Amino acid sequence: MDYLLLVIGFVLLIKGADFFVDGSSSIAKRLRVPSIIIGLTIVAMGTSLPECAVSISAALSGNTGVAVGNAVGSNIFNLMVVCGMCALFCPLTVSRSTLTGEFPFSVFVALLLMVLGWIGMTLGHIDGVILLVFFVGFLVWMVRSAQKARSESASDEDEYEIRPIWQCILYIVGGAAAIAVGGQLVVNAASAIARFFGMSQNLIGLTIVAFGTSLPELVTSIVAARKHEVDMALGNVIGSNIFNILFVLGIAAALHPMVFQMENIIDIIVLVVMSIIVLCFAWTKQKLVRWEGAVMLAMYAGYVVYICLR
Repeated sequence: MDYLLLVIGFVLLIKGADFFVDGSSSIAKRLRVPSIIIGLTIVAMGTSLPECAVSISAALSGNTGVAVGNAVGSNIFNLMVVCGMCALFCPLTVSRSTLTGEFPFSVFVALLLMVLGWIGMTLGHIDGVILLVFFVGFLVWMVRSAQKARSESASDEDEYEIRPIWQCILYIVGGAAAIAVGGQLVVNAASAIARFFGMSQNLIGLTIVAFGTSLPELVTSIVAARKHEVDMALGNVIGSNIFNILFVLGIAAALHPMVFQMENIIDIIVLVVMSIIVLCFAWTKQKLVRWEGAVMLAMYAGYVVYICLR
């Protein structure tokens, strides 16, 4: 039964991501908004629902280590595995505005989390409010960017067929629901199979659960890349990483103070270093190519070995 549920989960993830990307890209064309902005907002928030649910539930139950570890671990997975896999399927072109704007902002957000957590080794109510204020600022930035892009392309004619707005919304909502249910089925089934083969709960949490909550980002970004919506694929990753720290941990800390461990600080440092490396990769030719994607996957494999041994 677990193997059957695993297959059903993957089918829901893949088909849900397919509809989700179609609906989101149609919304972008209809509103004349660049795909990167749709990826940074609607797609990123939709695919971050599992991390949001896990981290907030963990914080409310007092298991704050899981809340912080899940958000930071998912960000590392998003950056290295999701971007790396997408680069293997289709080289990811990165616009100059993303290299100088949203990408550095995601690095700043990680540094902000590290500083707030390092002070007193606790992420308290005030820290949560600070993160949420930055999140509101990020949304305002995205809205203004969308309005600017829309006004600049107001006179352009779209050469593609645009889906009706009701169909776009149906695709987005239905796709997001399928992604959420599929991700949960995959995590539960894989955890049961792993326990059957004798894997420890700690190892399952560090690998399967972290992988499972990031499956929506992985599948959605790969589907977007294969549909040549590379801006949406990259925007999904960057937006999800910003969303996980500013909104997910912001809400969790505002509801319940979270104790930081030195391991959390180390993981955030790893996230910052890896972000800078990927930024340097993208800066050279304004794209992430296949060999760089392979290097990113190898670096993540090394990180997994480290967390399993520490």
